[in-house]
Amino acid sequence: MRDYKFTAEITRDNEVNQYIGIIPVLPGAHTQAPTLDELYQNLQDVVQLCLQEMTEEEIKDLPDFVGFQQISVAI
Repeated sequence: MRDYKFTAEITRDNEVNQYIGIIPVLPGAHTQAPTLDELYQNLQDVVQLCLQEMTEEEIKDLPDFVGFQQISVAI
C-alpha cells in the first residue's frame, strides 16, 4: 500500500450552500458537501475510487502540483 498526496482546490458556492472540492491533476476527482469535514471525507473517497480505476503507469504519469497563483486585474 502506498500513500499519495494531492492538493485540492476548495471553493464555496453560496447559492447552494455547499463547499466544492476539485483535485485538478486527477481526472474525475471532484465532490461537494455542506461542511469542510464532510468535504474532506468525500475527497478522500473520490481519490481512492479514481486511483483504483487507474493503472500504475497512469498514476506514475500524473503531473506534479506546483502551486496556485492569484492574479489581480483592474478593469
